[in-house]
Amino acid sequence: MFGDMMNMMGKLKETQKKVEETKKRLDTVLIDEKSSDGLLSITLTASRTIKSVDIADELLADKEQLEDYLVLTLNKAIEKATNVNEAELAAVAKEGMPNIPGMDMFK
Repeated sequence: MFGDMMNMMGKLKETQKKVEETKKRLDTVLIDEKSSDGLLSITLTASRTIKSVDIADELLADKEQLEDYLVLTLNKAIEKATNVNEAELAAVAKEGMPNIPGMDMFK
């Protein structure tokens, strides 16, 4: 029993290390999102850090329109980044979970 516990602890530490490595890698995964007409484009990491915003000159003339574009496009980009982030971290966590009876919520 003690050996099983040590094995599980080792596997959990290994999984924790893989999760941290995955988080670092997600800092380098770029997500691009554009408005439907291409006047605004946003790039952010899968860790949801904004890297760039490109705004067409014609949007600069209308503050309210620009704000609407930013909200819509940022929300779409953040949603995509969140989906990538969660999928990657869930895959690593599921892979490293020890087989503990009653704890099969990740399967």
